[in-house]
Amino acid sequence: MADILLIEDDVAIRTALSRGLREFGHAVSSSPTAMDGLRLAVQDRPDLIVLDLGLPDLDGVELLRMLRAVSQVPVIVATARDGDAEMVPVLDAGADDYVVKPYSAAQLDARVRAVLRRAGGAAPEEALKVGTLKVDPRARTATLGGEPLDLTPREFDVLHYLAARPGEVVTKRELLTEVWQLPYGGADKTVDVHLSWLRRKLGETAAEPRYLHTVRGVGVKLVEPPPESPPGLPSGAPAEAPSGSQARPADGVS
Repeated sequence: MADILLIEDDVAIRTALSRGLREFGHAVSSSPTAMDGLRLAVQDRPDLIVLDLGLPDLDGVELLRMLRAVSQVPVIVATARDGDAEMVPVLDAGADDYVVKPYSAAQLDARVRAVLRRAGGAAPEEALKVGTLKVDPRARTATLGGEPLDLTPREFDVLHYLAARPGEVVTKRELLTEVWQLPYGGADKTVDVHLSWLRRKLGETAAEPRYLHTVRGVGVKLVEPPPESPPGLPSGAPAEAPSGSQARPADGVS
């Protein structure tokens, strides 16, 4: 059972979801407005928030940013907005999941349980290293060349999953199933967006990858990049002989 705060202005939806979630064993409180919802989130400290975007006093994305400034409580955004232009800012603002109306209480319950499993799941003890990339699941931190990477929780989860399988091609469907816990479907665009953000933070692009390599039509893999050539030395060119050494001519050559 979880303590769930439902922030939804539609009375019929709010009533139906509250009833349905209670039937699945959850304790549910609700609010019809953004500011009252923020007050309840800070005051009652729920286990999870289900957030509608179309609120009467403040857009849900703005409320999500305000929530993230004071709390890391898991948030499932539940909305009728289903386009990429709406989804990307929501994920960027810190949502843990995104479900499009209409949906059933059973589907929402499954997503609640999946999000809470991810939030409370046990992490492996050993840090993972791929090249100069280090992923520490206990501290939930990642560094590249010793410098910390500023990752969102979901970006870390994706990077950790790939780093645990270096060189292995992982499909988008597998990432949606294992990282997002969406075994019955989800938007591949969600994975693409997070991979794009990770590439930017790793200092690379899809056109010039170092760690994250796309296998067209299959998936993505995390690999150790080849060593960089010294400045001014083309890749694959022989290194200069050590100082003081003298190259010996080949037999028969003066």
